[in-house]
Amino acid sequence: MVEHEVENWMDRITIAISRVTMFVVAFIVAIMFYEVVMRYVFEQPTLWVNEMSLWFAGGVYLLAGLYVMQQRGHIRIFILYDMVPRNWQRLFDTISVALICIFAFAVVWGGFNEAWAKMLRWETFGTAWDPPIPATMKPLVLVAVVLIAIQSVTNLIADWNKKKEVHDLAEEVKEEHID
Repeated sequence: MVEHEVENWMDRITIAISRVTMFVVAFIVAIMFYEVVMRYVFEQPTLWVNEMSLWFAGGVYLLAGLYVMQQRGHIRIFILYDMVPRNWQRLFDTISVALICIFAFAVVWGGFNEAWAKMLRWETFGTAWDPPIPATMKPLVLVAVVLIAIQSVTNLIADWNKKKEVHDLAEEVKEEHID
């Protein structure tokens, strides 16, 4: 896969976050390997690996949406999108970005108080290891959705004057098999 070019400040932030997130995936694999060795070779399972891997994987999952948005990899119904003139495509893009921003606003509006409360009291998971998963994940949901909304707006601005693209499914399938 060839990455979409970096066009603005938000793309740089997104790529930086994505690069760190890639290493988090490797960290998750490493600690899970550690758990397997400890459990099945030394018969001394850990208390923390399962929850740590879930905690970090949740963060990866949330931040992956940001990278997908920067790469323009989100779902779009090309059969309709490609049939209309570029002005209509811009209208579709504008409506899509508006809906993303409305969704982000609603999530932040509805979740801010709970996320803030969990973070302030440093709410923990309630298990033997007891990590602060709720205290960190609830605010991360809000941060991720805001970053995705900002990225969608910057994509709209960056793509506004670009020429109409037509997506040929046969070409996309052929490119996937070549890689």
